[in-house]
This record gives sequence, C-alpha cells and structure tokens, in this order.
Amino acid sequence: MKNLFVKIAAVGLLMLAPAVAQAAEGYSTANVNMRAGPSTRYPAVAVIPAGSSVEIRGCLSDVNWCDVEFYGGRGWVSGQYVQALYQQRRVYVGPQYYRPLGIPMIRFSVDNYWDRYYRNRDFYRDRDRWSRGPDYDYRDRDNRDRDRDRDNRDRDRNWRERDGDRDGRDRNRDWRDDNQRDDRQRGDRQRGERQRDDRRGDDRRPDRRDFDCRPGDPSCDE
Repeated sequence: MKNLFVKIAAVGLLMLAPAVAQAAEGYSTANVNMRAGPSTRYPAVAVIPAGSSVEIRGCLSDVNWCDVEFYGGRGWVSGQYVQALYQQRRVYVGPQYYRPLGIPMIRFSVDNYWDRYYRNRDFYRDRDRWSRGPDYDYRDRDNRDRDRDRDNRDRDRNWRERDGDRDGRDRNRDWRDDNQRDDRQRGDRQRGERQRDDRRGDDRRPDRRDFDCRPGDPSCDE
C-alpha cells in the first residue's frame, strides 16, 4: 500500500512538472503598459513599473509579445520591454530564448483569454468586436467612418448646390418676371401717354376753316 502511495505521488509530481516549467521569471525594463492583447491597440489593464518582476507564462511565435502575470493580474507585454536571466546575464525575451528559458509558445484568443481574466472589465462587453483583431477594429472602423463622413459631406454639398441652383433659378426667374412686368407696365404707361397726347393734340388742332376763310366767303362763320 505504501508503495502504491509513493507511485501515485510520483505520477502527480511528473504531471505537475510541466506546469511548473510553463513560466519564467522576467523583469520589466521600463514603465510599460500591460495590455489585454498582444498589440498596443488593445486596452491597457495595468502599468508595470520599471524593474518589476513578472512571471512570463508564454509568448507568441509570430510576434514578440508575451503573456505575463503581475501582482495577480494577467496581460500582454512586448518582449522588447522584458528581460530574463539567461546564463548569468539578462537578455531581452525573444524567440531564440523561449526554449532555453522554458517559455512555451502559445496562441492568443480574445474569447478564451478575456473570458478567463477580464469579465469584470468595461471593455469586456466589446469582446465580439475585438475578436476580429485590433487592426480590424480601428483601421477598418475608422475607414468606414471616414467614408461615411465623406459621403455625408458630398451629399450635403450636392444638396446645397442643388438648392443653391434652384434658389438661383428662382431668383433669376423672379427677376425676369419683375423686369418683364416692369417693361409691360412701362410700355402701357408710354402708350397711355401717347394716346393722351394725341387726344390733347386733336383738341388743340385749329379748324382748317380758320386758315382758309377769307372775308366775304359765305362758307366761313362770322
């Protein structure tokens, strides 16, 4: 029975050994943001002071970002701000040191990682959007916003130009109508004045008999 317990304990230690090796001690080289993902675009969750000790839980193989633990919190820091002790000297954490330092290469998933560590964070409610990637979230969204703003500006400008053209046409039409009305009224006045002048002229015009009558002409009035 005793041997059985010893064997079980040995198996348990063997099972725990990889877990113990799945971390390496590191040190921050500057005041650096610990972020919710392996990019400077992800939200910052804490600031690690320069010289602070961190536990390196794993690093990505394609980009030099590492999942670290700092005072019970978890997050991501660029390897260019983390050093580890290797052969009695500190080296910046990079892919060439992952295996010698016992740092596993891992992958990052917003859904799994955030579900585990950030459920109480404000940005957690946007995890579906962030799961598309930080570059998609910002660059594509900003491009869409710029395109929408440009379309709105173009539409507003077209409306203003169209309204301005319509207003200009209306003003020109009103001016033409006013000028034509003024011309008609002026012409009517001028015709009326000529007709009045003609009537007055007829009234003032002397009878030809006043000029043709001679004394003794029986056709002339006395």
